[in-house]
Amino acid sequence: MDPWYLPLKLVHVLSAIVAVGSNVTYFIWLAAMRGRSQQEQSFALRTIKVIDSRLANPAYAILPITGVIMVLLNHIGFTTFWVAAAIVLYILVGVFAGALFAPALRRLSEIVDREGPDSPGYADAMKRTSARGLLTMLPIAGILYVMVLKPTP
Repeated sequence: MDPWYLPLKLVHVLSAIVAVGSNVTYFIWLAAMRGRSQQEQSFALRTIKVIDSRLANPAYAILPITGVIMVLLNHIGFTTFWVAAAIVLYILVGVFAGALFAPALRRLSEIVDREGPDSPGYADAMKRTSARGLLTMLPIAGILYVMVLKPTP
């Protein structure tokens, strides 16, 4: 085994913990802000954005870099089922996060900042943000499954 493999694996696993752990906190923030003042909800949504931009997204950027290097060092092959499945699911996470969750979160922030939590569109925006966040977490769960169990069809 290449001497760089285990240090890279450590960075890879720590990045996954930071990325997924950060994402899970969004549900706690969203639940905690219900019934709070406009100012408190704006703070919670800004905090989610900070966690996303300073922790989760950089960690998600590290994952494919370390993953690809480990595949090359270990001569596993990108066509190995669990490697290919993780790559497809990772792309799906990016699509879901960029096309579904991020716009929903932005819209919820706009509603809270401009109209407040008592506005007519607030409840729908909150439901949409939570549902899209959950949808984005599904392929992440799939990645964790194939990375830990390494199933082979």
